Amino acid sequence: MDGTKEPLFAEERKAAIVDWVNEKKKVLVPDLIARFQVSPATIRGDLRDLEAAGLIKRTHGGAIPSDYATAGLKADHQASNVKEQKEKRQLAKAAARLIEDGDIIILDTGTTTLELARLLRDRHNLTVIVNDLDIARCLEAYEHVQVVVIGGSLRKNFRCTVGPFATNMLAELNVDKAFLGTNAFSAAKGCTTPDIEQAELKKMMVQVAAKTIVLCASSKVGKNSFVQFASPEHVDLLITGSRLPRELADALTESGIELILAD
Repeated sequence: MDGTKEPLFAEERKAAIVDWVNEKKKVLVPDLIARFQVSPATIRGDLRDLEAAGLIKRTHGGAIPSDYATAGLKADHQASNVKEQKEKRQLAKAAARLIEDGDIIILDTGTTTLELARLLRDRHNLTVIVNDLDIARCLEAYEHVQVVVIGGSLRKNFRCTVGPFATNMLAELNVDKAFLGTNAFSAAKGCTTPDIEQAELKKMMVQVAAKTIVLCASSKVGKNSFVQFASPEHVDLLITGSRLPRELADALTESGIELILAD
């Protein structure tokens, strides 16, 4: 952002703040003021909004990543990672059962969709559209799977493409099913993510797909992130973990969302 001549819109600035906090692990208010060329009041307001959305954690004089405050609880964190990885595999297995030979599908970027890609080795005449380099590499080894990689700008540290080139290329396609990850899902807002460019590409994935299937960890259900990319009515099926609290599951089904609880 240093040297940017034109001011960012508020949403762009907040998304950039989240990316910088996650990259640096700790940023101070004066550094944010200098980087984004806005007033101290504006930066403090941004930090309040981002903390309320669960995207960062405010500290005295600055901010740290939202999950960094508890990083010292190493054993608990490792145990949580094991549970999360197990749940991702469960979601992937449930999603794989929905993929048929001859399908044209989109696999969104993410670790859960990577787990899904690993289950597609024995599919035949399958076309998979991806913007994730790791997923493309995984699928490259499968003899009967054709891989279409969406071009665009490489999102640093995330190994996926974003931006107008990627969105425009995707807009020309028609697919049977899109399998999307999400940072949060709620009955009110649907799918949300902290990154604006990622949200734009995900929106296009929803538009070009005959059916949209969302894979979301149970810990992310009932929450909202920064930018919406799919409203609840645009989600045909939500796959989440069986650890989802019963009251949340009931609320989702009552709002008309079709739900699979994977175990």
